Amino acid sequence: MASVALVSVLGPDRVGLVAAIAEHLFNIGVNLRDTTFASLGSGAEFLAICELPSGLEAGDLEAGLKQLPELESAEVRAVPYAFDPSPGPAGSITHRITISGGDQLGLVARLAEVFRQYNANIVRLEARKLSDVEGGLYVTRFAVFIPDEQVNLCLATVSNTAGALGLDCDVEASTL
Repeated sequence: MASVALVSVLGPDRVGLVAAIAEHLFNIGVNLRDTTFASLGSGAEFLAICELPSGLEAGDLEAGLKQLPELESAEVRAVPYAFDPSPGPAGSITHRITISGGDQLGLVARLAEVFRQYNANIVRLEARKLSDVEGGLYVTRFAVFIPDEQVNLCLATVSNTAGALGLDCDVEASTL
């Protein structure tokens, strides 16, 4: 198997950021695996597990990314990835859950505890406070793996927890 690196970029958000990073990685023969990008306020984060072509080291990859004008003033890291890049069964997403309503202190902690209680794994998490123009809601999205034997109890507890906090809960089974 090819060597694998974790690439992390944290810097100012700007148009064309993902395009610049992805084009550079493509041009040097890097294959993207699990990849995320998020605009975080006026900043942005790009995170990817990358398969490196033969002869390319993580340090060389990092040095090349740092030369991109779009990454000026960004924190750029590329380090060897010590974990198996292929997810196990608990890395697959069985359900997507959206909780929305007023901002609640400790909401993520409460729901994360519910998932732990039912041996569910949080695969992806996104929490965002919408602007007043967008409705001012706090929206939390969980992409989770829930073991088959725990699905009904886990989802009922998540829904009850959201309801007790006066929040809306939407659940969608995932086929991916």
